[in-house]
Amino acid sequence: MKVIILAGGSRSTISDDREGIPKPMVEIGEKPLLWHIMKQYSHFGFHDFLICGGYKVNTIKNYFRDYYIYQSDITVNLATNHIEIHRKVTEDWKVTVMDTGLYATTGQRVSRTQKYIDDDMFLVTYGDCISNIDVDELVRFAERNDKLITMAVARPTGRNAVLAIGEDDVLESMNSTVARDESSWTNACTFVFRKKVFNYLNGNYELDKQLFPELSGKGQIAVYRHDGFWCPVETMRDKVDLESR
Repeated sequence: MKVIILAGGSRSTISDDREGIPKPMVEIGEKPLLWHIMKQYSHFGFHDFLICGGYKVNTIKNYFRDYYIYQSDITVNLATNHIEIHRKVTEDWKVTVMDTGLYATTGQRVSRTQKYIDDDMFLVTYGDCISNIDVDELVRFAERNDKLITMAVARPTGRNAVLAIGEDDVLESMNSTVARDESSWTNACTFVFRKKVFNYLNGNYELDKQLFPELSGKGQIAVYRHDGFWCPVETMRDKVDLESR
């Protein structure tokens, strides 16, 4: 099953890099945020990744092209420009990096992956969130329902919108007026999509602003409740907090 990672946003404001890098390439504990996200999915046996790049997409392409060099010890003969790699360290990953456009919406990025999707279901996640969601359990939950989208939800961190969820674990609205309390849930930016969702991605849809409200109105978004760790990486404080764990 493919794992689509939306990594095409604008320059990160978290990194100290003066030239700017994509947010998913911000380092958490000397590894890119993107690497941490992929390690979570590969832990559950999902190794086929499709990364939707945009801003400085070549930074992401170069990282994976030279991945084994970054992870291993090397000897460089400067006279011959020969590189010897010692103790090769790599991952059992298949990684496709797409340039989905600098100004594309999240919906447009997903729609441009259609030619790579063969299975009826695929995973979608944002490139700026870390969690310990049990992806196996999420997929099994999605397989048991007949909804076009299954959305993982988590407890709000304090700045996230609260969702209106029905007793049947179906999303009622993305724009909830429900008061925030200890029972509140928010979008954890991890999803299982069914392939039929491409029928709705025929414009400049943003997932959060257009697609999810439309499909929730049709009762087509199931909700998987995750009560564990989840953290959107939006500020330097988020980065520092993660590195101190």
